[in-house]
Amino acid sequence: MDAGSGAEPHRARGRLGAPCSGARAPGAPWARFSAWLECVCVVTFDLELGQALELVYPSDFRLTDKEKSSICYLSFPDSHSGCLGDTQFSFRIRQCGGQRRPWHTDDRHCDSGAPASLQREHAHYFGYVYFRQVKDSSARRGYFQKSLVLVSRLPFVRLFQALLSLVAPEYFDKLTPCLEAVCNEIDQWPAPVPGQTLNLPVMGVVLQVHIPSRVDKPESGPPAQRSHENLLPAPVVLSSVHELDLFRCFQPVLAHVQMLWELVLLGEPLVVLAPSPAVSSEMVLALTSCLQPLKFCCDYRPYFTVHDSEFKEFTTRTQAPPNVVLGVTNPFFIKTLQHWPHILRVGEPRMSGDLPKQVKLKKPSRLKTLDTKPGLYTAYTAHLHRDKALLRRLLKGLQKKRPSDVQTALLRRHLLELTQSFIFPLEHYMASLMPLQKSITPWKAPRLTWPLSQTPPQIRPFRQDDFLRSLEHAGPQLTCVLKGDWLGLYRWVDSRRFFKSPHFDGWYRQRRKEMAQKLEALHLEAICEANIEVWMKGKSEVEVVDLVLKLRERLVRAQGHQLPVKEATLKQARLYIETVISSLPKDLQVILCPP
Repeated sequence: MDAGSGAEPHRARGRLGAPCSGARAPGAPWARFSAWLECVCVVTFDLELGQALELVYPSDFRLTDKEKSSICYLSFPDSHSGCLGDTQFSFRIRQCGGQRRPWHTDDRHCDSGAPASLQREHAHYFGYVYFRQVKDSSARRGYFQKSLVLVSRLPFVRLFQALLSLVAPEYFDKLTPCLEAVCNEIDQWPAPVPGQTLNLPVMGVVLQVHIPSRVDKPESGPPAQRSHENLLPAPVVLSSVHELDLFRCFQPVLAHVQMLWELVLLGEPLVVLAPSPAVSSEMVLALTSCLQPLKFCCDYRPYFTVHDSEFKEFTTRTQAPPNVVLGVTNPFFIKTLQHWPHILRVGEPRMSGDLPKQVKLKKPSRLKTLDTKPGLYTAYTAHLHRDKALLRRLLKGLQKKRPSDVQTALLRRHLLELTQSFIFPLEHYMASLMPLQKSITPWKAPRLTWPLSQTPPQIRPFRQDDFLRSLEHAGPQLTCVLKGDWLGLYRWVDSRRFFKSPHFDGWYRQRRKEMAQKLEALHLEAICEANIEVWMKGKSEVEVVDLVLKLRERLVRAQGHQLPVKEATLKQARLYIETVISSLPKDLQVILCPP
């Protein structure tokens, strides 16, 4: 928004020949680029159009009119923020319409190895923004206002912020040629394969990053520095591609971090009203990261404006507020979202030797449309006791000028222990639903002469009442150091239909999928250990052909990393298929194994 106008922008539309209207062809030379980014946008302030899309690169990437409009409005702070100089923030929007480009096998492989919380988004785009607003006497309104936006499906906020810090200042000076060169460099980057440490060259600098894997152990301390491998120039090592400075983000709310953790865990509607998009987006992203390793499955918008296409959906009073964490900067939302149960108002961040003034808990009735003071406005009562020892350690760290990454590690470990304590009883109960090992047999009955079982035994259903009863002797109140009404939290969770919430549904679907894959792998191993020649005696050709097709289907799934199967088992399965096919008549062999 123009600093001096106060007027709202007109509907945004593409400029410079609307380069963003074409669809990317499947064979376009941007396969490596699209593993990291969808496109790069430039948004400027036009006196006639308001926020306007000046450029999209690659030029053949297609955005819908609604997506263009959302990107334009969300790429500029609103007039209440008063952001001068350079500002970085992020947003998240729904993708409109169907899939834009072919879904590559590499994408599936990267997702299968990534933690659930870091897999690429299928229905949303992330926008990472570098906004510059400075006085410029040559401009008609006296200000230079422009944003460089990276649009991606990956939640790698730290990496893309670092990339923007390198690229944006240079682009604002040299414009399009610089941007084209950067995009071509990104198109040479290796794919973001989980578990690998990558060197990513851009503009004469090498960014060294580690792509997290689902087998990585959660770090209890600050991340260790990785090898520079004698690179010249020496790489800029990023300690994480996605983790924010959690301690800095949560400084004004440390006294209530456990209550916020409970609200986020329960998927409660929460508004974050902040003085700027930078504070808003960082607080929302910090809140959604509280549940790791549990994936945050509710909707969230790091920065949201009155011009967003979902504005009416989120502000309607005809139904309950949706399960969304919403970051806003316009005080107008205090009135519009007054019916939401939880509103967090934060002020400008202040760094000093002492713990910043903590926001106070306040009743929603004290929320005023004008001049609302910082505070957490909610009627919710936390079930868990505040960890005063943690607060003392963090305060002592501030006084001793302890590095922020160490402070963040302390806070992240605390939140990790909370989530693990809550999830462990669910994991324990879910494991009890797995069939016993002795029931995973290749045969439909104990005798070898009976038919071969082509499907593994079934996972027993999750029964909420059984789980809640199991908490009496296996709940976190027995093992967690942090005291409080853990059982009350589960009962409150149950009363609020947690078992139908996005968080539980996402966790349950993922765990059940992993268990089903494990069962299928164990069943395939059992088949490969059986005497297949004994089974084939007396079997009809139809039965034998059916076995070949089923084994091949399992083999394809296993080779596509969809089943956790050992290489020896795969080799045995291939041998079995060859043995079975060789027992069939020549005409059937030709059909099953065409030359």
